[in-house]
Amino acid sequence: MAAIKRMHVAVNCSDLEKSLAFYCSFFNAEPTKVKDNYAKFELDNPALHFSLNVRPFEKNGVLNHLGFQVDNTEEVLAMGERLRQADLLLIDEMNTTCCYAVQDKVWVYDPDGNAWEIFYTKEDSEFESAGETKDLSLCCAPPSAPIPVPFTSFKKTIL
Repeated sequence: MAAIKRMHVAVNCSDLEKSLAFYCSFFNAEPTKVKDNYAKFELDNPALHFSLNVRPFEKNGVLNHLGFQVDNTEEVLAMGERLRQADLLLIDEMNTTCCYAVQDKVWVYDPDGNAWEIFYTKEDSEFESAGETKDLSLCCAPPSAPIPVPFTSFKKTIL
């Protein structure tokens, strides 16, 4: 089983400057990366990869997505295979540019449509995403809409 390095929580915010001031005080830490529309904190205690994404959230709410950061691509692939074997919806995104980083990742959705990613950051990038710079859907969110997974698939995994 893949070793989880950090829990990942990505939230949408309307004002990055105000959110940064709050979270710097809240975490008692400085961010590890700040861009015009993005910031991240990589905390060791608690082990948390927390990111802020400047996005409108009237439709989708404050939560962008959740996930786990792992140590290498092999762990992403191992977790992806385990999720496939459990019959969970899975989207592969290998060698993708997202959130100013080149990453390997896989995505799943829970029964309510909440997106979860398992990811490894290979290197930093000067670009937010590999797609059009104005297309916010291409970065820091799963690449397609969720497809409901029957409860029996989850039951099989839990039991």
